[in-house]
Amino acid sequence: MLGRYLTAGLAASLLAGVAFAQTPTTPSDRTNMAPTAASDSAFQGDWRASKLVGLNVYNDNNESIGSINELLTDKGGNIKAAVISVGGFLGVGSHLVAVPYDKIKFVNEPVAYTGVAGAPNGPNAPMIRPPSTTTTGSAGAGPATASSKPNPWYPDHAVYNATKDELKAMPEFEFSN
Repeated sequence: MLGRYLTAGLAASLLAGVAFAQTPTTPSDRTNMAPTAASDSAFQGDWRASKLVGLNVYNDNNESIGSINELLTDKGGNIKAAVISVGGFLGVGSHLVAVPYDKIKFVNEPVAYTGVAGAPNGPNAPMIRPPSTTTTGSAGAGPATASSKPNPWYPDHAVYNATKDELKAMPEFEFSN
Protein backbone atom coordinates (compact mmCIF):
# COMPACT_ATOMS: atom_id res chain seq x y z
CA MET A 1 0.00 0.00 0.00
CA LEU A 2 2.82 2.36 0.86
CA GLY A 3 4.37 1.61 -2.54
CA ARG A 4 1.26 2.80 -4.32
CA TYR A 5 1.30 6.10 -2.44
CA LEU A 6 4.97 6.64 -3.22
CA THR A 7 4.41 5.86 -6.93
CA ALA A 8 1.41 8.21 -7.12
CA GLY A 9 3.35 10.99 -5.35
CA LEU A 10 6.33 10.58 -7.66
CA ALA A 11 4.12 10.68 -10.75
CA ALA A 12 2.32 13.78 -9.46
CA SER A 13 5.57 15.61 -8.78
CA LEU A 14 6.85 14.82 -12.29
CA LEU A 15 3.63 16.12 -13.89
CA ALA A 16 3.72 19.25 -11.75
CA GLY A 17 7.32 19.88 -12.81
CA VAL A 18 6.36 19.60 -16.49
CA ALA A 19 3.48 22.03 -15.95
CA PHE A 20 5.74 24.60 -14.29
CA ALA A 21 8.36 24.23 -17.01
CA GLN A 22 6.03 25.63 -19.66
CA THR A 23 6.54 29.25 -20.64
CA PRO A 24 3.91 31.45 -19.10
CA THR A 25 1.71 33.60 -21.30
CA THR A 26 1.98 37.30 -20.76
CA PRO A 27 -1.04 39.59 -20.81
CA SER A 28 0.02 40.85 -24.25
CA ASP A 29 0.03 37.26 -25.58
CA ARG A 30 -3.51 36.75 -24.28
CA THR A 31 -4.80 39.92 -25.96
CA ASN A 32 -3.30 38.86 -29.29
CA MET A 33 -5.16 35.55 -29.09
CA ALA A 34 -8.51 37.13 -28.17
CA PRO A 35 -11.07 37.63 -30.93
CA THR A 36 -11.28 41.20 -32.11
CA ALA A 37 -14.45 43.12 -31.41
CA ALA A 38 -15.74 45.79 -33.74
CA SER A 39 -17.17 49.02 -32.45
CA ASP A 40 -20.64 50.18 -33.40
CA SER A 41 -19.07 52.85 -35.63
CA ALA A 42 -17.68 50.06 -37.85
CA PHE A 43 -21.28 49.12 -38.74
CA GLN A 44 -22.60 52.65 -39.24
CA GLY A 45 -25.23 52.61 -41.98
CA ASP A 46 -26.04 48.89 -41.51
CA TRP A 47 -29.47 47.78 -40.34
CA ARG A 48 -30.54 45.21 -37.77
CA ALA A 49 -32.30 42.31 -39.50
CA SER A 50 -34.48 41.77 -36.43
CA LYS A 51 -35.90 45.28 -36.93
CA LEU A 52 -36.63 44.70 -40.64
CA VAL A 53 -38.93 41.79 -39.80
CA GLY A 54 -42.29 43.31 -38.89
CA LEU A 55 -41.61 46.51 -40.83
CA ASN A 56 -44.71 47.96 -42.51
CA VAL A 57 -44.78 47.88 -46.31
CA TYR A 58 -46.53 50.55 -48.37
CA ASN A 59 -46.98 51.00 -52.10
CA ASP A 60 -46.11 54.10 -54.12
CA ASN A 61 -49.50 55.62 -53.22
CA ASN A 62 -48.70 55.39 -49.47
CA GLU A 63 -51.30 52.64 -49.02
CA SER A 64 -50.46 49.98 -46.46
CA ILE A 65 -50.10 46.64 -48.25
CA GLY A 66 -48.67 44.43 -45.50
CA SER A 67 -45.59 43.83 -43.38
CA ILE A 68 -42.31 41.96 -43.73
CA ASN A 69 -42.80 38.51 -42.20
CA GLU A 70 -39.38 36.96 -42.91
CA LEU A 71 -36.11 37.54 -44.76
CA LEU A 72 -34.70 34.74 -46.92
CA THR A 73 -30.92 34.50 -47.32
CA ASP A 74 -28.56 32.39 -49.35
CA LYS A 75 -25.88 30.31 -47.64
CA GLY A 76 -23.49 33.27 -47.76
CA GLY A 77 -25.89 35.40 -45.69
CA ASN A 78 -27.00 37.68 -48.54
CA ILE A 79 -30.70 38.56 -48.37
CA LYS A 80 -32.41 37.30 -51.52
CA ALA A 81 -36.13 37.75 -50.79
CA ALA A 82 -38.57 39.20 -48.30
CA VAL A 83 -41.73 37.35 -47.35
CA ILE A 84 -44.56 39.86 -47.03
CA SER A 85 -47.69 39.12 -45.02
CA VAL A 86 -50.74 40.57 -46.80
CA GLY A 87 -54.22 40.90 -45.32
CA GLY A 88 -55.54 38.97 -42.38
CA PHE A 89 -56.08 40.07 -38.83
CA LEU A 90 -53.38 39.46 -36.21
CA GLY A 91 -51.74 36.94 -38.52
CA VAL A 92 -54.90 34.89 -39.04
CA GLY A 93 -55.97 34.64 -42.68
CA SER A 94 -52.88 36.42 -43.96
CA HIS A 95 -51.43 35.59 -47.37
CA LEU A 96 -47.62 35.21 -47.52
CA VAL A 97 -45.80 36.15 -50.72
CA ALA A 98 -42.07 36.18 -51.45
CA VAL A 99 -40.78 39.17 -53.38
CA PRO A 100 -37.21 39.87 -54.56
CA TYR A 101 -35.34 41.87 -51.94
CA ASP A 102 -33.83 44.20 -54.52
CA LYS A 103 -37.34 45.33 -55.57
CA ILE A 104 -38.07 46.71 -52.10
CA LYS A 105 -37.10 50.28 -51.25
CA PHE A 106 -36.47 51.28 -47.66
CA VAL A 107 -37.31 54.78 -46.47
CA ASN A 108 -36.07 56.52 -43.33
CA GLU A 109 -38.70 59.29 -43.28
CA PRO A 110 -42.25 58.59 -42.09
CA VAL A 111 -44.98 58.15 -44.69
CA ALA A 112 -46.50 61.48 -45.63
CA TYR A 113 -50.11 61.72 -44.50
CA THR A 114 -52.23 62.41 -47.56
CA GLY A 115 -55.66 61.95 -46.00
CA VAL A 116 -58.21 64.73 -45.82
CA ALA A 117 -60.55 65.40 -42.93
CA GLY A 118 -63.83 63.63 -43.62
CA ALA A 119 -62.22 61.13 -46.04
CA PRO A 120 -64.15 57.87 -46.58
CA ASN A 121 -63.72 55.40 -43.78
CA GLY A 122 -65.24 52.23 -45.16
CA PRO A 123 -63.96 48.66 -45.59
CA ASN A 124 -62.71 49.46 -49.12
CA ALA A 125 -60.97 52.71 -48.16
CA PRO A 126 -57.17 52.52 -48.40
CA MET A 127 -55.25 52.34 -45.16
CA ILE A 128 -53.04 55.42 -45.03
CA ARG A 129 -50.52 55.81 -42.27
CA PRO A 130 -50.59 58.97 -40.15
CA PRO A 131 -47.29 60.77 -39.60
CA SER A 132 -45.04 59.75 -36.72
CA THR A 133 -45.12 62.19 -33.86
CA THR A 134 -43.33 62.71 -30.64
CA THR A 135 -44.50 64.87 -27.80
CA THR A 136 -42.26 67.05 -25.74
CA GLY A 137 -42.85 68.69 -22.39
CA SER A 138 -45.78 68.09 -20.09
CA ALA A 139 -49.34 67.30 -21.09
CA GLY A 140 -51.04 70.24 -22.72
CA ALA A 141 -47.74 72.02 -23.29
CA GLY A 142 -48.31 72.27 -27.02
CA PRO A 143 -48.97 70.33 -30.20
CA ALA A 144 -47.05 67.21 -31.14
CA THR A 145 -44.21 67.75 -33.57
CA ALA A 146 -43.09 65.43 -36.34
CA SER A 147 -40.04 63.32 -35.59
CA SER A 148 -37.11 64.53 -37.68
CA LYS A 149 -34.31 62.19 -36.61
CA PRO A 150 -34.47 58.72 -38.19
CA ASN A 151 -33.19 55.70 -36.29
CA PRO A 152 -29.73 54.73 -37.62
CA TRP A 153 -30.30 50.98 -37.01
CA TYR A 154 -33.44 50.44 -39.10
CA PRO A 155 -35.60 52.27 -41.65
CA ASP A 156 -39.06 53.67 -40.94
CA HIS A 157 -40.89 51.58 -43.56
CA ALA A 158 -40.53 49.69 -46.83
CA VAL A 159 -42.05 50.45 -50.24
CA TYR A 160 -43.02 47.81 -52.80
CA ASN A 161 -44.76 48.85 -56.01
CA ALA A 162 -47.91 46.70 -55.93
CA THR A 163 -51.43 46.89 -54.61
CA LYS A 164 -52.77 44.67 -51.87
CA ASP A 165 -54.96 42.87 -54.44
CA GLU A 166 -51.97 42.23 -56.73
CA LEU A 167 -50.05 40.68 -53.83
CA LYS A 168 -53.02 38.52 -52.83
CA ALA A 169 -53.21 37.27 -56.44
CA MET A 170 -49.56 36.10 -56.32
CA PRO A 171 -48.87 32.45 -55.46
CA GLU A 172 -48.76 31.91 -51.71
CA PHE A 173 -45.32 31.27 -50.23
CA GLU A 174 -45.17 28.32 -47.85
CA PHE A 175 -42.32 27.31 -45.58
CA SER A 176 -41.47 23.63 -46.01
CA ASN A 177 -40.69 21.71 -42.83
